[in-house]
Amino acid sequence: MFQTIAIHGRQPALGRAELESLYGADRLRAFGSVASLMTPEVTEIDFARLGGTVRLARILTELPSTQWRDIEMYLLEKTPEHASYVKGKLSFGLSVYGLQISPKKLAHTALAIKKAIRMSGASVRMVPHTALELGSATVIHNKLTGPQGWELLIVSDGKSAYLAQTVRIQDIESYTARDQARPYRDAKVGMLPPKLAQIIINLGVGKIEKNNPPAGGMKNGLTTERILDPFCGTGVVLQEAMLMDYDIYGTDLEPRMIQYSIDNLAWLDTKYPHVGDYRRIEVGDASKHQWYEPEKITTVACETYLGKPLSALPPSDQLAKIMQEVNALHHRFLQNIGSQLKSGTRLCLAIPTWRGRHEFLHLSVLDFLSDLGYNRVKFTHAGNNELIYHREDQVVARELLVIIKK
Repeated sequence: MFQTIAIHGRQPALGRAELESLYGADRLRAFGSVASLMTPEVTEIDFARLGGTVRLARILTELPSTQWRDIEMYLLEKTPEHASYVKGKLSFGLSVYGLQISPKKLAHTALAIKKAIRMSGASVRMVPHTALELGSATVIHNKLTGPQGWELLIVSDGKSAYLAQTVRIQDIESYTARDQARPYRDAKVGMLPPKLAQIIINLGVGKIEKNNPPAGGMKNGLTTERILDPFCGTGVVLQEAMLMDYDIYGTDLEPRMIQYSIDNLAWLDTKYPHVGDYRRIEVGDASKHQWYEPEKITTVACETYLGKPLSALPPSDQLAKIMQEVNALHHRFLQNIGSQLKSGTRLCLAIPTWRGRHEFLHLSVLDFLSDLGYNRVKFTHAGNNELIYHREDQVVARELLVIIKK
């Protein structure tokens, strides 16, 4: 029985793959274009670590119809009774996903609900509606996930619809601070968003068992994972892994990047003094480095070298040369690290893919993963061709490759 609705971000397939990786394919189902239904209760889901889910909501009921007139009548009948249980003044707002109604119609419904609640004798204020979905900042500012707040979600896949109440919502300010307030950033090596770093880690870690945590080192008597980022750059993946309380190990070819990572993580430790510790951060060429105690590395999570930054698609011969050089590096890297990792180690690599005129162009090394000693993970709720983080104006995108050492 589904108890939770997850609302995903700009690329829902990434959010679904992330949830499937952590909680198992049998515990969720895609629902409409941006949502997933989940069997775990909201309290069982570690929302703070999710990069691809922007809201978690508790399912209240399956609605009797997908017609807005019927939904409106249902809300007008039921909300006054439930509003009476809120102590003090209730603040509420509505967000709609998957139904073809206008923002004006939604605002009209919200106003009617406000009047119905007031007529029942309860004190209420309505958050103004200018779009079908309330923004995260609006929900947070109006404390709609607090004890005196409601954000009611109406979510449909066109065949059925659910009414749910938002319980958790992404803290945009926290992400912005971790991204932009760090002492050192470097646009030349790419700006990895913290949300994407979280997704990479979660795809790499794999399924979380409540009573059977992944095998790794020991910290305070508990089993933990040790996550390696062999292309650590300024340390974004490492910082997000620290916030998840993993032991971390970072290497990078550039000494300057290593110092940036060390300084950024020291800064993070002042902001979040109770997060995990880092084990080692050292200079190392990923194509030939010998990592320290590789048998204790349980997950590899990183953004690899994305190649030369491109503002426009170059001529085919130039692009072929770029892709050949980047492909050779990835081939050497996979050979090197594969010779050191123990069997069963899981890796999530954000590797480059280039937007061609008609389709994405992929590294040819992907055709030789088995020969290199890896099996590629296939997801039930997201195809490999959907695991590409990109924006419309970008030539170079990030393809999320999830593989397991044979």
